[in-house]
Amino acid sequence: MTPSIAPLRNVAALVSLVERVQTRTFGLPGMATFYGPSGWGKTTAVTFASNEFQAHCVQVKDCWTPTYLAQAILREIGLPNVRGGVAAMVDAIGAQLARTERPLIIDDAQYLLRKRMIELTRDIYESSQATVILVGEEKLPQELTRWENIHNRQLAWEAALPCNLSDAEKLCEIYCRGVEVETELLSAIVEASNGSIRRVATNLARVQELARTRGTTVATRAFWGDRAFQTGQPPEVRRVDDFRPSTVSALRGKAKSA
Repeated sequence: MTPSIAPLRNVAALVSLVERVQTRTFGLPGMATFYGPSGWGKTTAVTFASNEFQAHCVQVKDCWTPTYLAQAILREIGLPNVRGGVAAMVDAIGAQLARTERPLIIDDAQYLLRKRMIELTRDIYESSQATVILVGEEKLPQELTRWENIHNRQLAWEAALPCNLSDAEKLCEIYCRGVEVETELLSAIVEASNGSIRRVATNLARVQELARTRGTTVATRAFWGDRAFQTGQPPEVRRVDDFRPSTVSALRGKAKSA
């Protein structure tokens, strides 16, 4: 059976962070932040940690308001909508989290800062003293310094790790199943992907597609040839000359020969 979540280093890092906050000594703060660039597998780690700890998890969207955030958390923890506005919803959420002692993980937490939903998050923590984990982009710890009463409630800051060769080997089991990717090619993919697990996965899926087309189960650096990897850089601007019939015909001929 193909695994759905690879046991990557960031999965282990987030699980360790949640466990550290859950088992903290009485009196220590109960919030923590897991941060890193987009594409580094944070949301995948959130999915695994949520299952591991039976945590409540919400993924914030840029268009949300404080009211919608409170409603989303209510739905996630299985409570009906509460009359009395946001304050009543926060009280209900806090009481439920305190009863169950289940963690609350908030993914894409950088969006909390744009519409001042972060204060609502602090209120939920203060009402429950439950474990609250913020997961967001690389600059989240620096941006949180604008709210000292939240910044000083962080028990720990955990940085997501870039994809390395070991992670890439585990990703092969999901995105390049049935194809043996030799180390030289896999190392080139990791380097070109600049630490992004998402780009490594995309490149591996392309390797698998090409291997199936060629009818091979082994992918080497020579097999890949001079094809471009997904690096996150935008395509080059095309020139008018590229659309001339003679140029198009030459490019098609090159593609067939490849």
